[in-house]
This record gives sequence, C-alpha cells and structure tokens, in this order.
Amino acid sequence: METLVIGAIASLGAGLATVIGALPILLPINFTQRVQGIMLGFGGGVMLAATSFSLILPGTESAIAQGYPQAGAALIMAAGILLGAVFLQLAHKLLPHEHFFKGQENVRRSNLKRIWLFIAAITIHNFPEGLAVGVNFGNNNIKDGIPVALGIGLQNIPEGLVVALSLVAEKYSAGYALWISLLTGLVEPIGGAIGAGVVSVANFILPWAMAFAAGAMLFVISDEIIPESHRKGLEKEGTIGVMLGFVIMMFLDIALG
Repeated sequence: METLVIGAIASLGAGLATVIGALPILLPINFTQRVQGIMLGFGGGVMLAATSFSLILPGTESAIAQGYPQAGAALIMAAGILLGAVFLQLAHKLLPHEHFFKGQENVRRSNLKRIWLFIAAITIHNFPEGLAVGVNFGNNNIKDGIPVALGIGLQNIPEGLVVALSLVAEKYSAGYALWISLLTGLVEPIGGAIGAGVVSVANFILPWAMAFAAGAMLFVISDEIIPESHRKGLEKEGTIGVMLGFVIMMFLDIALG
C-alpha cells in the first residue's frame, strides 16, 4: 500500500507540472510557433531518454536478476514494448482527439467540442507517463523513481504551456485553459497508481511493466510528439528540442540514478 501511495504521489507531482507550465499564459508574452515546436521536441527528447535509461535498461536488468538469460530478457522487453504500442494504438482508435497542429483524428461527430478533443489527446499522452513513474517506484526503489518523476515533470512543463496556448487560440479564457491543463495532469497519478500497484503485488511483472510503459511512451513520441513538432516547417526547431530534452533527461538519470 505504501508503494502504491508513493507511486501515485510522485506521478501526481509530475502531472501537476502541466499546470505549472501553463502559468505563463497569464503574462503578456507571445510564444511563436517556432518556440512551441522547440517545446514539443523538448518533451519528446525527455520521454525518449526516460524510455531508454529509466525503463528499457533497468527492465532488462530486472529480468536478468530474476534468472532469465540475456536472450530471454531481450525477448521479454521486445514483447512488452510491442504490447505497450498496441495498447496506445487501440486508445488512438477508440478515443477521438485533437492534435496541437495537425487537427482532429477519429472524430465521428461534428458537434464534438474541440476542448474535449484536446483533453482526450493529453489523456493519451499522460497515462503512459504516469505508468512509467509508478512502475519505477513500484519496486520500492525510490532512487530509480526520482529521476523518472523529475524527467516526466520537466517534460510536462512545456507540454502544459502548448496545451494552454492552443486553448487560448481557440478563444477560451486563460483561467479555463489553466483548469484544463490541471485536469489533464491529474491523469498521471491514475497511471502511477496502476503501475506501482501491479508491480508491488507481483514483482515478477516488473520487467514486463517497464517494457509496456516504454512501448507506450515510444508510440506517443513517434506518433504524436515528434510529428507535431515538425508541423508547418518546424523540423529544425523540433530537432533542437529533442536533443536538449534527451541530454537533460540523460544527465538527470545518470547523475541521480
């Protein structure tokens, strides 16, 4: 129970970074699309490094520690990653949502408000992030969980700002945009509690859970964040953001983990 609470609290903290990132919309600052492209790329870079250094590598080590040979551990990680990607693909098919730049996807009703499409999109993004945080704390290893929670929180700051800017551009008030940013961030502790709970109940699931979270995050990075950062000729800005985010998260993971 303690592990579940810690995982939920850590992922809640990471999720609340979304609304912290949205706070600058209260200031008279003009964030250009170039800046938004860098911010989205930054989030993708952080998630990519977290996937590699905080999920795939420790997941492989956990499988080997449980007695699996290296080939067996590799097979578990590969299968778990693919399962996580399939889960996110199903979520994309079932949930109509709104991309930051690309527009609507899987929308079957013309009167479905765009605000709910944004909420659905960020929900798809944030659940695997919370899951990743919870899984790392679920093994009673706070040392490994802290860099992941910090990294995901760091990633959520620019994402929260982009979400808020998108909503304000749709003529919603700044206060309402902040409220929606907070609401979408609260999805993460749900994923965190699930990840921590599953791993704490059955520790042998840890490598599978890490691989699943890694696959879900890889899907989001490749299918959503990087393409979004490259929209409207923002390839260079998005790439700069990815590099910065990856390096910062890598540093955090190595220095703190």
